[in-house]
Amino acid sequence: MKLVYRITLRLSMVLIPLLALWSLLFFFNMVDEINDEADDALERFSEQIIRKTLTGRDLTKIADGSNNSYSIISVTDDYAEMHSHIEYYDTEIYIPEKRETEPARVLRTIFTDSAGQYYELKVMTPTFEREDLLTTIFNEMIILYIVVMFTIILVVMLMLNRNMQPLFTLLKWLDGYAPGGNNLKVPNETTVPEFQKLNVALQEAVDRSETLYDQQKQFIGNASHELQTPLAVISNRIDWMIDQMGMNEEQMKELFQIRKELRYIIKLNKTLLLLTKIDNQQFPEVEEVDIAALIREQLEMFEDIYSYKKISCILQLPPSYIFKMNGTLANILISNLLKNAFVHAPEDSTIRLKLERNTLMVSNVGAFPLDNERIFERFYQGSKKEGSSGLGLALVNAIANYYDLKLEYSYKNGQHQFEVVW
Repeated sequence: MKLVYRITLRLSMVLIPLLALWSLLFFFNMVDEINDEADDALERFSEQIIRKTLTGRDLTKIADGSNNSYSIISVTDDYAEMHSHIEYYDTEIYIPEKRETEPARVLRTIFTDSAGQYYELKVMTPTFEREDLLTTIFNEMIILYIVVMFTIILVVMLMLNRNMQPLFTLLKWLDGYAPGGNNLKVPNETTVPEFQKLNVALQEAVDRSETLYDQQKQFIGNASHELQTPLAVISNRIDWMIDQMGMNEEQMKELFQIRKELRYIIKLNKTLLLLTKIDNQQFPEVEEVDIAALIREQLEMFEDIYSYKKISCILQLPPSYIFKMNGTLANILISNLLKNAFVHAPEDSTIRLKLERNTLMVSNVGAFPLDNERIFERFYQGSKKEGSSGLGLALVNAIANYYDLKLEYSYKNGQHQFEVVW
């Protein structure tokens, strides 16, 4: 989840209970304020009635056109002692003129006249519908929440895009970074101290990584180069021993096994040396290579080598396809793709070769898919085959990266498919 969405989600989770609490407080405060106003009006109205009652003046008619109404009755001393002399409460009253029941605020007062007679006065005034007020507040809260959330999203996105620009620039640089490539320095055009420290730390880490990468390449190259001579000498000595020395069958068998393993080591050493040269960009020579003709030439050779597997090939190639690259690397690229298909294809199966629209596709039958994340790693082998070093596809990948070619692997309908986009 993107940072802006994560921040917005967490803000919304915090705002929901806050707005709900605020709406409840707003409701109760509003009710309290309305009740205070109603109570003040009821108190003034009750004082007028009490004064008129005690002075013997005519009382205001109940239906005088005002919103207030009242009732006054005489009560006993015991009743007066058992009840509070002033009480405010809410109730429902029937309005004959409207023929319906409405909420009302009531003030109940007990007072005495000069003769000691107790009276109970109830004055009432219509008030608000609590459910209607709650519904209105709830609807307004929803609208407020939506407005606040859209405002927050807009503000957060604008602020992030503005204040996090150094981080976005750094992430863009990291996307284009490749160990050992022609990489620019880590961008550090910012005045924010935290981003400056991050950029400096990353530049130091990249410098260390590049140094270690160069040392590794140099070590592999030097080691592979230095191993060539002693490996060649050992190979020649073994061949001489096989030709000149009289040995029994068991000794000869062991010697042949040693020569086989030695040849594997020599092949592995040459491949590692070749990978190092590709990484060091030691193939600057470029020529026009006919990829279609090269495929036909290599295919004929591999069909002879693996004729015992009785593999049939389906070709879809143009008469020619010219691409400018090093001839040696082109040969290695095509050779390793074809060899991989022939080595891993089962007997009596079919290999498909298709070159069109700048895309070469090589596919062969396979029982299960390979690890798409590791298929082009050095020494990775989905299924171990005799004579395979696990570096063939790594070589293909190195050459593809050398010329910025797109190399992809997929497994569809029981077929391993390798695609190279020129």
